[in-house]
Amino acid sequence: RESQTQELERAVTALRGAYAAFNRGDIDAAVVPLDEHIEWSEPTEFPGGGTYHGREGARRYLSQSRASLAEGTSEPVQFISIGNRIVVFVHAHVRPQGSRDWRDFDLADVYTIRDGRIVQMRAFANRQDALRWAGAENVVPPPSSK
Repeated sequence: RESQTQELERAVTALRGAYAAFNRGDIDAAVVPLDEHIEWSEPTEFPGGGTYHGREGARRYLSQSRASLAEGTSEPVQFISIGNRIVVFVHAHVRPQGSRDWRDFDLADVYTIRDGRIVQMRAFANRQDALRWAGAENVVPPPSSK
């Protein structure tokens, strides 16, 4: 059996690939690393926010999220392992459909790993909230890239 460190390293590699797939519009590839029964939660203040179930639910959310953008990327800027969770600081640089204005957001996604599988994803609009939820309120996030 793999050590937890190896499991987390493998998950980070898979997640890097998933963000890259999302950024090129390949939603099918983006959901491959997820467990088929994943629980995917987005803040209610996000468009389409709420909880989605299973890989199909995650695909639905990501597809509609991508469809709302004229163009844009969600770049993972830092991966922080906390127990069986990986906190990913994400910088989103997006231009919504019908808008000329680019918007920048510093967000965090928290993935829970069980038996080498990504079984839960919870997104946060506030990085400090994500760290607190993952059990690492003493970790200081890097300065926001504005």
